Amino acid sequence: MQWHRMERTGLRRAQESVLPLYERTTRFRAYSPNFVPGLVQTFGYTEAVLRAVQRRRVAVDDVADAVAVRMDRQRVLDDGHRRFAFLMEESVLSNGLGDADTQAEQLDHLMTVGALPNVSVGVIPARVGRSRMPVEGFWIYDTAQVNVELVSGYLTLTQPSEVKAYADAFAMLADMAVYGAKARALIRAAMDSLR
Repeated sequence: MQWHRMERTGLRRAQESVLPLYERTTRFRAYSPNFVPGLVQTFGYTEAVLRAVQRRRVAVDDVADAVAVRMDRQRVLDDGHRRFAFLMEESVLSNGLGDADTQAEQLDHLMTVGALPNVSVGVIPARVGRSRMPVEGFWIYDTAQVNVELVSGYLTLTQPSEVKAYADAFAMLADMAVYGAKARALIRAAMDSLR
C-alpha cells in the first residue's frame, strides 16, 4: 500500500490499523537498520520518529494521537505468552532522533525492556569486514505475515515462501548480533557518547 493512501487522514489511523495484527500475534520478530522498533520506543522517541514522518509526507498533523495509539499498543509486551525478538544495527543506538535527553531515555528503556523474560534485544555490531550487509527493516508476525516499510509504501507479504525468506534473513542477522551483557555494553557506550 502506498503511504499517501495509508496516511491520507493522518498517522493515527495507520497506527490503529495494525492493532488487530498485534493482538493476534504470539511471536514477533523485528529487524531495524534505522530506528528502535516501535514496540520498544519511548514516548519522546516515538514522537520524534512520527514527527519526522509527518513533516516528510503527511499533511494532517495528528502526531499526538498517533503517539498515544503506539504507546497503547505496547501493552502486548506485558503478555508473558507472547515472545519478542528485536534486532537492531548498532547505528540505531546513535541515530540522533530527538534531543540528547530523548535519546538517553530511549537507550535506558532498551536496557529495561531487554531484561523482560519474553523479550530478546540483539544489537548487530558495526565492524569492518562484515560479511553480510543490512537489509530493509521488517516485522515478522508468527509465520503468517511480514511487513516491510519502504520509501514509497508499506508491503504486506503473506506467501509462505516470502515469509520464509524473511525468517531466514532474520536468523542470519540474529547470528551476527550480540545479546545480554554485550548488547548492554553497546547501549551503555551509546549512552556515554551523549554526555
